[in-house]
Amino acid sequence: MRVGTARRRERHGPGERDPSVSPAGDEVLDAVRALLPRIGERAGAADVDRRVPEETVRELIRTGVFRMLQPRRYGGAESDPVRFFEIVREISAVCGSTGWVVSVLGVHPWQLALFDEAAQDEVWGEDPDVLVSSSYAPVGRLTPVEGGYELSGRWRFSSGCGHASWALVGALVVEKQGRPVDFMTLLVPRTDYVIEDVWDVIGLRGTASNDIIVERVFVPEHRTMRNYEQAQLRGPGQRVNTGPLYRMPFATVFTNAITAPVVGMAAGCYRAYVTAMRDRIRLSLGGGRFAEEQFAQVAVARAASEIDAAVLQTDRNVREVYEYAVRGEHIPMELRLRVRRDQVRATQRAVEAIDSLFKTAGGNSLGRGNPIERAWRDAHAGSVHVANDVERALGMYGKGEFGLTVEDSLV
Repeated sequence: MRVGTARRRERHGPGERDPSVSPAGDEVLDAVRALLPRIGERAGAADVDRRVPEETVRELIRTGVFRMLQPRRYGGAESDPVRFFEIVREISAVCGSTGWVVSVLGVHPWQLALFDEAAQDEVWGEDPDVLVSSSYAPVGRLTPVEGGYELSGRWRFSSGCGHASWALVGALVVEKQGRPVDFMTLLVPRTDYVIEDVWDVIGLRGTASNDIIVERVFVPEHRTMRNYEQAQLRGPGQRVNTGPLYRMPFATVFTNAITAPVVGMAAGCYRAYVTAMRDRIRLSLGGGRFAEEQFAQVAVARAASEIDAAVLQTDRNVREVYEYAVRGEHIPMELRLRVRRDQVRATQRAVEAIDSLFKTAGGNSLGRGNPIERAWRDAHAGSVHVANDVERALGMYGKGEFGLTVEDSLV
């Protein structure tokens, strides 16, 4: 038992959940569902304030959702990732920004588990509920120094960084002639970077995806990981975290963490649409009940089918990858490519579902803060993430089917 974990156990009272032990998936799902009405009520404030309320984050921390993909040895649950993505979708259905932040911050414990044990001890040794944000673009400048690297850079789009105490950032190792020779992810504590509030955008406004600025800070070797090793399903943390969850590809876990919230937004938009339109009476075009018009019925059918397809395909793929890892078997490239194919298509399907509903909802859906309008903005914002580059991912799948070599860090 870690010293820090023992100290936390002394602080919980009779009848309270031990905060050093993450609850199982079903328990987390039940706890999150109990919060959904309140999260939905705060969705408008998150959108206006450009930040998920602190109260919401504290409540979600208590459910254990951020520790679902965290190693058991650090108070996590090492849950089935399919269940994690299911919970993300449910949160995103009532507030897209909150679901996005939960998914992104909730997937980082999985990646941190691949780092050297010393890095994991630094982050979780005293508090297993510590949150970590990220910005993976390799824009950092790395200078090798004794024992590690000197790092400087400015990273954009670090979702939920204001709630986090650490950040994962990308950087290139460059030789003297200026040629990049390695791509690395580095772990940096909150004391070593500044957050600049620049997030004022059309969608996912509540994610507070602000800029992170680092100026010439030392990053020890144990807080670095080569992206090549990660893509090869290797990482120093696997020596201590030996469970199947940590033998899954980064591309499978991370890209689905980007798609799951968008699919959840579509499901929430669908429910809001059906509820609003079921008893609506037209005030134009001859009046009549909206629900009795065939174009509305077709729009609902199309949207429901797209959302179902998105959920079924992504859950199937993540489950298959996880089962390979459980068996300790090599995960075939065909499956890894199919994961990416269906993941980007899931995002595309979700956006198309929302578009079809938004288009037929009428002028009432244009009001600022309307759940249909907010879902439309949030889903379109999420769809432009690099993990949702449809043409790139489908092109890779096609290359694989034609027997051509596919080399990409997001496979």
